[in-house]
Amino acid sequence: MNIIEVRQVSKKYSNYLALNDISLNIQKGVIYGLLGPNGAGKTTLIRILNQITAPDSGEVLFNGLPLNRKNIDKIGYLPEERGLYKKMKVGEEAMYLAQLKGLSQKEAVERLKHWFIKFGIQDWWERKVEELSKGMQQKLQFITTVIHEPEFLILDEPFSGLDPINTNLLKNEIHELKKRGTSIIISTHNMASVEEICDEICLINKANKILEGNLIEIKNQFKQNIFKISIRNENNDMDFPTDFSIIDQSKCNDINTYTVKLGQGMDANTLLQYCMKYGQINAFSEVLPSMNEIFIQQVENYNQEHQHE
Repeated sequence: MNIIEVRQVSKKYSNYLALNDISLNIQKGVIYGLLGPNGAGKTTLIRILNQITAPDSGEVLFNGLPLNRKNIDKIGYLPEERGLYKKMKVGEEAMYLAQLKGLSQKEAVERLKHWFIKFGIQDWWERKVEELSKGMQQKLQFITTVIHEPEFLILDEPFSGLDPINTNLLKNEIHELKKRGTSIIISTHNMASVEEICDEICLINKANKILEGNLIEIKNQFKQNIFKISIRNENNDMDFPTDFSIIDQSKCNDINTYTVKLGQGMDANTLLQYCMKYGQINAFSEVLPSMNEIFIQQVENYNQEHQHE
């Protein structure tokens, strides 16, 4: 079942078209990547999902019913532009934001204590927000975003300002929220993070949806018959026939590793059979394109096709 259905949504600001007839579905319990270049329309869609603005046409359904103000307490939103009150004490601000989202004082204290310990910021309760590093502020804002245990979570560039350790911490928490049934939409330019945590993705460019679907299926859709094979072979490098194009090769001790593109009509078995004549196969895998490669290719193709519009 879908938690969010966006049906033919369009939005225009003066003469600028921000969204053009966008439709997409976000299933319950998935992590959904909302991707696109700057100015593609992602922020406008997020603002519509948060009911900060309304579409000019089309509709958004939440759990099968039209999205309305009563759904706000079921949604958590971490904006790209952080909005903490710098002069307030950390604990004071966290309590204020938690109670603003409907928690009692007792609930707020219990939940915040749990999250502060988990994120290692329990000693900062009495410090002012302005004394926190950007990464620490990011952790505080994430806590206040999820403190009311929303059904649907919108995270806009959630890893901005975080070091690798805290990025990993946040990714683990996002996975834990998913396990507990939270549906999550992530808008980010970090394609490596998309590959690590997203189940589904939607790519928007110049107000139009140009790609949507399961992440693994999309990567398979754009694969180019490229394989990486490692062979234990003490002899000289292999002489591949013209049906195989060597993209890259390296050698470590007596193991040769090749990245090979297969020609028309060639398959993995053909490559394996050929290589087995020369030595022991240590590793063999198909090389799928990265989301970064797919992102760039699809945006460039779309821009070329629509350059005169």
